[in-house]
Amino acid sequence: GDEPSYFSGTNRPVERVSWNDIRSPGGFLDELNAMYAGLTFRLPTEAEWEYAYRAGTTTRFYWGDDPNYDAIDDYAWYQGNSNVQTHDVGQKTPNAWGLHDMAGNVLEWCEDDWHENYEGAPTDGSARVDEPRGSARVVRGGGWPSSAPFCRAASRTYDSPDESNFSIGFRIVLP
Repeated sequence: GDEPSYFSGTNRPVERVSWNDIRSPGGFLDELNAMYAGLTFRLPTEAEWEYAYRAGTTTRFYWGDDPNYDAIDDYAWYQGNSNVQTHDVGQKTPNAWGLHDMAGNVLEWCEDDWHENYEGAPTDGSARVDEPRGSARVVRGGGWPSSAPFCRAASRTYDSPDESNFSIGFRIVLP
């Protein structure tokens, strides 16, 4: 459909999309899955998102602990270097699995409902979904307006599923 992004460009991440735009019946994922019969694209769970970000590491960032944020400019578009906008995907060094922009550029929606902590979370990597659904969804990754500490692997926040702004986008997975 229409390009919703505030920051347009062929290789820039899509932003200004709500969780509902992506997941609601008839939304982006329904349309995408209808185009590719037999495949089921979806949002990552919060656990999958962090696993992909870390790419086998256990440090604060996928490039190391970077205590003074000396290396972050090589890996992420964030408040300190973004010039108040998104940038083409793939300009920064990817993680060990070749995934670009896991830290910075845009925050990314996850499938999970928001909870303050991990108590009671599934231990198998599946999404933590309340019944009925909660009023907020998990957002991960830091973005162009985020401070450097917010781009670390364990940083997490939330937003309303109907919120769309120019700092939140998404990444999809194909199981």
